[in-house]
Amino acid sequence: MKISLNWLKKYVTIPETVSDDELIRLIGARLVEVEGIMDETHKYDNIYIVRVESCEKIPETHLTLCMIDAGQVAPVQVVCGAPNVRAGMLAVWIAPGAIVPASVHEDAPFVIGKRKMKGYESNGMLAGADELDFGDDHSGIVEIEPDTANPGDLLSDVFDLKDQILEIENKSLTHRPDTFGLIGFAREVAGILGQEFNEPDLADEASLIDIKSKTHSELKVTIEDSSICQRYTAVVMQKHGEPHKHYLTWTDTILSKSGMKPVDWIVDATNYLMLLTGQPLHAFDYDKFIAAGQTLVPEISIRLAHKGEQLTLLDDKAIELNENDIVICSGKSPVALAGAMGGKSTEIDDNTKNIILESATFSLYNLRKTQMAHGIFTEAITRFTKGQSPYQTMLVAAACSEMLSTGYRASAVAEQYPNPLQPIVVKITTNEINQLLGTSYDDELIVRTLANVGFKISNSKGTLEITAPAWRTDIHIKEDVAEEVGRLLGYDNITPTLPLHASASQSSIWSFKNKIRTILSKYGANEVLTYSFISGRLLDKAGQDEDNSYKIVNSISPELQFVRQSIVPSLLEKSYTNQKLPVETFAIFEMNKVYRKDLGFNDEKVPTELTSLGFVIAERKGTGTAYYKAKKYVDKLLEECGIEAEYVELSDVRAEAKPFEKKRSAAIYVDGEYVGIVGEFKNSVRHEFKLAPYLAGFELIDLETLMKHIKPHKFVNRSSTKSEDLTITTSGTYEEVLQEVRQKYPDAKISPLSIYQAPGQKSRNITVRIEQ
Repeated sequence: MKISLNWLKKYVTIPETVSDDELIRLIGARLVEVEGIMDETHKYDNIYIVRVESCEKIPETHLTLCMIDAGQVAPVQVVCGAPNVRAGMLAVWIAPGAIVPASVHEDAPFVIGKRKMKGYESNGMLAGADELDFGDDHSGIVEIEPDTANPGDLLSDVFDLKDQILEIENKSLTHRPDTFGLIGFAREVAGILGQEFNEPDLADEASLIDIKSKTHSELKVTIEDSSICQRYTAVVMQKHGEPHKHYLTWTDTILSKSGMKPVDWIVDATNYLMLLTGQPLHAFDYDKFIAAGQTLVPEISIRLAHKGEQLTLLDDKAIELNENDIVICSGKSPVALAGAMGGKSTEIDDNTKNIILESATFSLYNLRKTQMAHGIFTEAITRFTKGQSPYQTMLVAAACSEMLSTGYRASAVAEQYPNPLQPIVVKITTNEINQLLGTSYDDELIVRTLANVGFKISNSKGTLEITAPAWRTDIHIKEDVAEEVGRLLGYDNITPTLPLHASASQSSIWSFKNKIRTILSKYGANEVLTYSFISGRLLDKAGQDEDNSYKIVNSISPELQFVRQSIVPSLLEKSYTNQKLPVETFAIFEMNKVYRKDLGFNDEKVPTELTSLGFVIAERKGTGTAYYKAKKYVDKLLEECGIEAEYVELSDVRAEAKPFEKKRSAAIYVDGEYVGIVGEFKNSVRHEFKLAPYLAGFELIDLETLMKHIKPHKFVNRSSTKSEDLTITTSGTYEEVLQEVRQKYPDAKISPLSIYQAPGQKSRNITVRIEQ
C-alpha cells in the first residue's frame, strides 16, 4: 500500500515541530512498518501548465506546429504529434532540461531538450498522461480544466505533486482494515500526534436513505447466506446532462501516486473512494446486467458459486468457479466474482448509459480462498481479506453518487443488512491499564487518547466503559484497550522496569519434556519440529479419518487445512527426506499438541488438546525386528523417568494407532491406564510414504497424564551428582590406578574414559571419571 504524505496532510494538521522524517518515524514506531519512501519532491521540476495559442499542421506529417503561452515574455514553439492538440486548450509542457516524469526512477532518466522535427525547432514537449506517469494513456496530450490554472503555473504547485510516498507493509496491518483507507490512516496519525481527529463529511447519506425508503420495483437484492455477505448496498444511477469531459484531475494524480492507473470517470471515482475510505466499490453496466440475467429489472443475488460454473473476468481471464467463491448474480447467472473482480459481461464502456453501483462487505475467509485459488490480488480483495467493517457501505455509496452527480443521478437504492453491527463495549479501570502497561497514566490522558481515534468513553471514578468505533473490528477484551493506549502514546515512552512479583515456578510439563528431550537425545535420536496444520492427503496416507480432524476455516494453504490428530504421520513424512541422506540409521521425535473430535471439548468449551510424543526409527539395512528397536527406546525413556510400563496386545484401533500394523505392535499401559502404542508400520503406510521396510516407532498420547505415573524414587537426579575427571601418568596398569583412586574415593563410582600411550614412551595417561 502507498500513502501520499501530501494527501495525509489534508486530513491531519502536522505541527511545525514535527518534520516529515519525524512523522515517518512515529508512523513506523506506533502504527505500521514503513518499507520505503519514494521522494517525488523534484519529480515534476520545470514542468508547466501552458495555453496553446495556435496550431498549424505540418504538411505530409501527423505533426502540428504549436505556439504556446508558458507565462514568459514571448510564445514558445513546440512540435506536437498528439491528435487532440488544439488552440485555446490548457496543456502540460515539459521544458527543455526537464526529466520526463515517467523515466525518473529508470537507470537512465530521459532529459528533454531542444530538437528539430521535420525541419522545425521544438522546444521541449507537450506531454501525455503516460509521460507524466499518470497512467498508460498515450492517445493524446493531457488537458487541464480552464478555471484551475494559468499559463506559467508549475504543474507541481497546481496538483500538489512535491510529495513523499510511503510504501507500507500490508501484513503489519492485517488486523486493521480501517487503516487501508486514507481517512482511517489519518485518524491513527492524529491519535499518535495527540490530536482530536475531525471526521470528514464524505457525503449526504440521508439522500440515498430517502430514496431507499421509497417503493421501487426496479431493483431487488437477495443475500442467500449472511455469513458470506454481511451487508450489500446497491444504487441505480441514470445518466443525465452532458457527457463528462475528461481533464487531468487531482483524482488522477492520487490514483497514480497510490499505484493505480486512471481508467475512466466512473471507475476512477470508485477507486478513489476505495483509497480514501478503505471500502471497495464496483459499477455494473445496468443494461448489460439485465441482459445477463434475462430479467425485466435488476435482480441481484449474492451466493456461493456452484462447482463447475464458469465466469470471464474483466481482465479477459476465464475461470472455473469453486464452492468457496462468492458470486454476484443477475437473476441466476454469475456476473462478478464478489470482492475480487467484476465480470466481462457487465463491464462499463463508452456506450454505458446507466449503472448499478455496488458497495458491500464479503467474508474474508471465503475471499482468502478465492485469492489463492484464482491468483487474484486486486486492491479490492486486499482490503476485503482484512475484514472490512460493514458500517460505511451506504455512506461510501452516497459519496460516489455525489462524485458522479454531474453526469448521473441516483434513482433507486436497495440494501440487505440481515445482522447489523452491535456496539462492542469493554469495561476496564485506569489501574488495570497501568498495570498491564507498567505506566502511571491518569484518567484524563487515557480518555483523551482513546477519544482522539473515535472511542466513546464514560468514566466513573476510574472505571472506564469504552465503546469501540464501528470500524474497529479488532477490539474485544481489556488487553486490546490497554494495547491501544500504549501504542498511541508510544511504547518507547514507557520506562522499562523489572516485575515486582516473584519469579514463577518452573512448569512441571516443561521439566518433563526437557527430561524426555535429554534422554532420547542421549540415545541418538534427533528432535524435529513440524507444522500442527497438515493436509487431508497426509491423513489419508496415514489411514486416519478426516472426519475426526478439525478443519481450518481460513487455511493459508491447501496443504495446511486440518489440525493433526497425532504426531507420527508428520514424522513419517519427514522420514522420507531423511532416508535420502547417507546415514545407515536415524531416529527422530517430536513433542507437540494434537487435537481430534473424539476427545470432545474441555470446560471452557474449546477442543481438548493433548501434548503427545511421537517417535520414528529407520535403518537402511536393519537386522532383527524393528519393533524391538523402537521398544528399546520406550523402555529406556520410561525407566529413566521412573515409570513402569507393560505391553499388551492391541484390542482396538485408536486414531494414533491407525498407521501401525496391529499384529506387530503393542499398546503401552501404565498402572492399568492406556498411554500409547509402539510397533511397526503397515505396509500400505510405508508404501504411501515411500519408506524402507525397516521402520518402527511409538506415540505417547498425553505427556501430562503420563507424568502422574512417575514414581519419584525412580528418578536418577543427575543434576545433584558431582563428577570430575582425573588423569594419571603411570607405567602401571589400569587396575593398579583403579585401586589407588578407590582408596581416595571409597564411595564414588569410577569409570574409565581413556588410556593413551605415546609411541616410544613407557608411561601412559589413564583418565577416569569420578562420580559421587
